[in-house]
Amino acid sequence: MAVRLKDIAQELGVSVVTVSKVLRGNSDIGDATRKRVLKRMKELNYRPNMLARGLANGRTYTVGLVVPDLVHPFFAECAKALGGVLRNSNRALILASSEDDPEIEKQEIRALISRGVDVLIIASCQSDLRSFRQLGDEVTPCILFDRNFPHLKAHFVGSDDTRVGELATEHLIKIGRKRIAHIGAKDTSPALDRLRGYRNALEKHDLASPSKYVVIRDRLEETGDLIGFEAMQQLLQLKSVPDAVFCYNDLTAVGATDAILQAGLRVPEDIALIGCGNFRYAKYLRVPLSSIDHGTAELGRITGELALDLSEKRERKPKSILVPPTLVARHSTVGDAARPKTKK
Repeated sequence: MAVRLKDIAQELGVSVVTVSKVLRGNSDIGDATRKRVLKRMKELNYRPNMLARGLANGRTYTVGLVVPDLVHPFFAECAKALGGVLRNSNRALILASSEDDPEIEKQEIRALISRGVDVLIIASCQSDLRSFRQLGDEVTPCILFDRNFPHLKAHFVGSDDTRVGELATEHLIKIGRKRIAHIGAKDTSPALDRLRGYRNALEKHDLASPSKYVVIRDRLEETGDLIGFEAMQQLLQLKSVPDAVFCYNDLTAVGATDAILQAGLRVPEDIALIGCGNFRYAKYLRVPLSSIDHGTAELGRITGELALDLSEKRERKPKSILVPPTLVARHSTVGDAARPKTKK
């Protein structure tokens, strides 16, 4: 015979409402009571009937997430943290990849809405998400993740990407570099904000920002290493080769590193490199990579908590949450000979 909430409540001497609130992850239940209830549920191998609950209150207890690339380290780490938050509150995460294609993204959004997800989270690859209003966002609560579209007046969770660009560029300036290039992405809000931060830092220190030092490419999330390699080759053809490069993400920096080494140059002695994302293998590369850590796990956790609030209708007014970045300096910028030698 299946275990019922009523059985657990009677056995523990609490109300059915209390057990139900623990199951839903409500915060107004004390820790001691919550632990007792969860412990007994586990001992009895209790499994809530989510279908029955959904039919009763019009929910599916699912959250949809659309990202440009599921295997990209940044989105994979965020999804892991996000899924953990949802799992702890008995929600399921449905993942979808747009393959960095706006049309596929629209298809995935429609599919998730048709499945009745309680909340939809989108890291959009589109340059303009106005069409989302035609896909059902008036019905399904939406969180914009990583890429912002302020005109939508939706909830947003992301990095302070202007500060990302400033922090990376200021670090390169601090180690003595003067000819600083940027390999960036196209159109998305993180790309535009990081470029703005890069230019802000150069202007602050009265350093030149020639257009030839800014190489913008598309689909950096999907093929960042290849594009980073090709973009760096382009920079190496310049008469005045940069002595430092701020790359849009870590994969781009990996490709740029390969191009520099294949050209017979050294990192960081000849060209210093810094990426963004601080993915888990950055410190194990043949040239350990300096990177800007924008709190990947924290972004996923915050997004998960906001999704729970929206599913419980505890949060209505759109809010924007920015996670501050931090610098992680490694050999690619601060190796033994990172500072250029001064001429005597």
